[in-house]
Formats: sequence, structure tokens, C-alpha cells
Amino acid sequence: MKKTIQKQQPIRIASFFVALGFIAANAFMFFPFNQASAAQIVDRSLTLEAGASDGGSAPGGVVNHFFDFTLPGGSDVGSILFEYCTTAGGATCDVPVGLDTTGASLSAETGVTGFSINNTTNGAPYLTRTAATIASNVPVTYRLNTITNPTAVNETFFVRITTYASTDTTGLFTDAGTVTASTAEPILVSGTMPESLVFCTGETVSTTLGVPDCSTATAGLVEFDQLFSPTDTASTQSQMAASTNAGFGYVITVNGDTLTSGANEIDAANPATTIVRGTGQFGLNLVENTVATTTIARGIAVAPLADGVDYKGQAATDYDTPDTFKFLDGDVVANSFNGGAGGTDAQIFTVSYFVNVPGNQPAGTYTSTLTYICTPTY
Repeated sequence: MKKTIQKQQPIRIASFFVALGFIAANAFMFFPFNQASAAQIVDRSLTLEAGASDGGSAPGGVVNHFFDFTLPGGSDVGSILFEYCTTAGGATCDVPVGLDTTGASLSAETGVTGFSINNTTNGAPYLTRTAATIASNVPVTYRLNTITNPTAVNETFFVRITTYASTDTTGLFTDAGTVTASTAEPILVSGTMPESLVFCTGETVSTTLGVPDCSTATAGLVEFDQLFSPTDTASTQSQMAASTNAGFGYVITVNGDTLTSGANEIDAANPATTIVRGTGQFGLNLVENTVATTTIARGIAVAPLADGVDYKGQAATDYDTPDTFKFLDGDVVANSFNGGAGGTDAQIFTVSYFVNVPGNQPAGTYTSTLTYICTPTY
């Protein structure tokens, strides 16, 4: 599909697709049964973190569970049990529907380390190591990866954390605490990015916050900097800006006639030529020139410069050589890397126009209406 546009087109808003899920875990103390020597695990939290493809609190999502708490210490720790329940306390523990901890792995182990994970029993994974006495009030973190959340939406569940001197959570527990978390309804943000072409022309086109902005394009009436003369070169310039997401980029053509006054005309520069004063020449280019006729004639290069990645616009052949200019109706004067390199962000082209006349050029006001057409290919 092709689109041909001669003037500014509406700027389209890029869209994006984001699935959001977030949970801040709260905690409270729970001792599953009487244990006279038990101490409270403090500063407890459970954060549901995003997995490879699912948001952290996504119901049924395969995510990571990050535990952060402080162990009272002063006793041996050989194992730490994470027991997932539908209630905070009680003599029994019902595993939340859909929860799966049998694929869990351990990472982000800090504070008290050297553990491996045992995930044999669903809903009751535990960490194990050779038992050793730990110091008092040790902050620890453990991330259990690839846990499948409960499948119900907005379901609160609890994880009872207990420590043991044994390496397999047998015997009396030493310290205990409970954290809570919840699944949450994902928020789906959706939009569509259509085929896009933004193109404009004017005497000048400016930037807004550093980005070429077609809303700043001025009127298209430009005048040469001086009267035509066989002893000097007159010049002027205009600007245009283009961007597209077309898969095969764009081409820009110039369309119109050479300068005329009634039946009189100034010869178009074709093929491309350098400045020769005292001869009939009308042409243009889209690069920075070095000729010192006027500051207008110098022009500037495309801005931002093409880098082949985000910015791909460039002057076309015959219009890309400093101090050389040409004019031929229908010529391609610019493209996005020959019109085949894909989409490009907005760039501003400066078009420099040059006029030379012979001594016998008839007097008159010479004008030309030039139309620039930008054609993207999708």
C-alpha cells in the first residue's frame, strides 16, 4: 500500500501494550503451635515479582516470590520452611487452589546462606543446609523462582515461615512468622499504532523539545536574497520535515516548472551542475554548501543526521553534493536510505535554491510553484 501526501499529515500517537500487576506484601506474627523457646521473625515481607512472562501478582502466573525478613538468631538453623496456606493460623494448612511450588528454585540468597531447596511437597518448599549457629538479628533474603500463583483473582494467601535446627524441618521449630500476599486482577492497556506519515513543507520548520515539529512550519512563500544579475548568484531556501513507520521507507520528489515570467523562463539546471555566473541556471540541492555567495546559499545538512537506525533520511543522488545543484520535474530529491530501509524518526531537510542569469535575460518577476510529494511504501 502506498500513500502520497503533499502537506502535513496528523501526528499519530504511538501505542503500547502493558500488563500490570503489583503486590506489596504485609505480614504478621504466627506460631503454628506452642513452642516455649520460639522467637519472632521480624521485618517480614513477601513481594510477588514478575516472572519470564507474567506479572508478579497475576492469578496463575509463573512468577518469583521474594522473601525478606530478620532472623532472631543465637541458635542453630539447618532448614527454613515456607508453608503456603489459605489461612494465617490454625492446626491445619490448606494449600491455595492452583498454587504450585514443585518447580521452585532458589536465588538472591543473602544473610544466612549455603542453602539448597527441597520442593518435593507442593505448598511446603523448604531450604536446607548443614546446621550452624547464626548471629543475632540477621537480615536475610531468599527468592523462590518459578512458583505458580493461586489461580483465583484477588485471592489473599499466607506463607508461614519457620526455622529448624534439623536439615529437613523435622522436630521442634525454632523461630516463626507469617507473611501475606494476594493475587490481583491484571490491568490491560491497549492501543493501536496505524500506518503513519508526517510530512510538511514551509519556509522554515522548527523543533519542539528537540524534535522536528510540523506544527511550527511557516508559509511556503520564499524570496531570493537579491535581484537577479549576470554577475552574481541569487539564492534562497525552504525546509521540510518527514517521518514514517513504513516498512520500506519513503521517497520525496520535487514537482513543478522552472522559474518563469510570462513567456520568459530561466533554464533549469539539468544535468547537475556547479554555479556558472552569466548563464541561465535554476536548481537546488539538500546539503550544506561551501560557496560563499550568501549565508542562505550555504544551507545545512539534514538534521538530525542520518545514522541508519533512528534517522534514515538523506538527500538523493544529484542533490547530495555541495556546490552542485539540479532541477528536473519529478526528480527524487530525498529518501530514507534509497526508500528501502524501514521507518525513520522525524528529520528536517533544508533545500537551497540557486539562480544565475545571462546578461540578456528579459526583465520581469520570475516565479515557480514547487510541490514536494512524500510517498511511503508499506
